[in-house]
Amino acid sequence: MRLQTEHLATLLAIVDLGTFEAAARHLHVTPSAVSQRVKALEAAVGQVLVVRAVPCRATTAGEALVRLGRQQLLLESETLAVLAPARGARVDLPVAVNADSVEAWFADVLPVVAGWDDVVLRVHVEDQDHSARLLRSGEVLGAVTSDPTPVQGCSTEPLVTLRYLPTVVPALLERHRRGRRVDWAALPVVRFNAKDDIQQRVLDRHGVAEPPPTHEVPDGHGFATAVRAGLGWGALLEAQAAPALASGELVRLGARDHVDVPLYWQRWRLASEPLDRLSAAIRTAAATVATPGRPPGSGRSARAGRPARAATSTTRHTPR
Repeated sequence: MRLQTEHLATLLAIVDLGTFEAAARHLHVTPSAVSQRVKALEAAVGQVLVVRAVPCRATTAGEALVRLGRQQLLLESETLAVLAPARGARVDLPVAVNADSVEAWFADVLPVVAGWDDVVLRVHVEDQDHSARLLRSGEVLGAVTSDPTPVQGCSTEPLVTLRYLPTVVPALLERHRRGRRVDWAALPVVRFNAKDDIQQRVLDRHGVAEPPPTHEVPDGHGFATAVRAGLGWGALLEAQAAPALASGELVRLGARDHVDVPLYWQRWRLASEPLDRLSAAIRTAAATVATPGRPPGSGRSARAGRPARAATSTTRHTPR
């Protein structure tokens, strides 16, 4: 059985763009031609490859072919860039990064990539669970994740440990004091989204089983703004919280409470000079934000789902 390159490229376009019609426009063919190519590919492998929904997505079998198609596209674009540099061919580098890394350090990667004339960087801002799925499906070549266990076909390396501090505006804290104690069960909290468990891990440490009033603000900058506005308490990146703590705009909840999140870089095990270059830039940028007392890459050795709980901290698995 031989797989045709144009069929793999068509499958890749459908998964990337979400619909047969969008893939047809991208490939400059008719939607009927796109449909025929997918059917031919499915007939060749004897399995359904695309879930016909909005947006379309690859089946498990389809994900394997998407990975193959992405690898072919990467190698082809690298080869064309070498053979015909004057034509301005660029290598497509899709990666997944959690929102807090974008806020804390990944922005330092962008000026480096800006100096390269041979790549196109596509950043997916996703949480850890989804970034692993994007790696498995072949939608991205690399991902910043809190899971040290590599996705099949990928390598992994430790990057940095981010530290979060639970913070609150003084007025809100005073309204929820009971003598010298904080009423954690009544103190409103802000979380990034339903997958953000960092605040709950602090609450677990204080024995709060039932969630307090919980606001959701699914935006990195908006989350910090909501905490500073007094909407509720929230765990901010240490560097993000420092100015407001110094000025008294925010106070820290629990002098010893913090949450450390080890992050890792996972990438396809594929010989690619542009991907190697990007990995080096990511490694360098992450090294600038080492948590005090914990050098870059000094994260937990336990597998995801088996957190190592320190006496004065909690471990969070789903970074914002």
